[in-house]
Amino acid sequence: CSRPQKVCLCPFLPVHPLKVSTCLYIIQHPAEESRVLRTVPLLAACLPPDKCKILIGRRFSEDRYPELATVCRNPNTLILYPGAEATNLEEIALIPSSPSVMIIIDGTWSQAKDIFYKNSLFRLPKQVQLKTNISSQYVIRTQPTNTCLSTLECAAIALTIMEKNKSIQETILRPLQALCSFQLQHGAQIHHSKEHLLRNGLYDKPMPKNKRKLRRMELLVNNVKI
Repeated sequence: CSRPQKVCLCPFLPVHPLKVSTCLYIIQHPAEESRVLRTVPLLAACLPPDKCKILIGRRFSEDRYPELATVCRNPNTLILYPGAEATNLEEIALIPSSPSVMIIIDGTWSQAKDIFYKNSLFRLPKQVQLKTNISSQYVIRTQPTNTCLSTLECAAIALTIMEKNKSIQETILRPLQALCSFQLQHGAQIHHSKEHLLRNGLYDKPMPKNKRKLRRMELLVNNVKI
């Protein structure tokens, strides 16, 4: 896990990489690479190298990323990105010959949105979303809403659905739970979602002057999906 011995997460990782047929392509925004408490390295440590490929960047052209372009053009590839055009992953998984490749964008919501809409390749695969009311266990990082999940959590749930194996989610979430526990023991505080803080009058930062950002705040308070 490349962490100091005192907070080593290796005991919480699977002894052997999980055997999965689904291959994940993690498209990581460069800003995530510099974060200390990232979840993608933990995800990669749980899976075989050929089943978790990480590409870092903001722009992905067909010329610079021919392998990714081929993956995106494959009819069996999915991209996990919620929206009006997205199909619930559970429905796709019911098909006998389920897709074997999934693309997940790693970054804040605004970063993920920027990557998705400014790269035409990512609009070629079938768009899917997770239908879940699970609250994030990544409690040491503030999420926009109560149901926003980290990349590791999204991958864990998606793989569980695709592989039809409930133990996958438990195995992948174990190092995340340990990470949060270690951080809380060493002075970190539990971070409630922005939605929770706003709805309970606990948000202590100045409200944005930008009308669009202010509108997003109002939608969070009213529990409207954004």
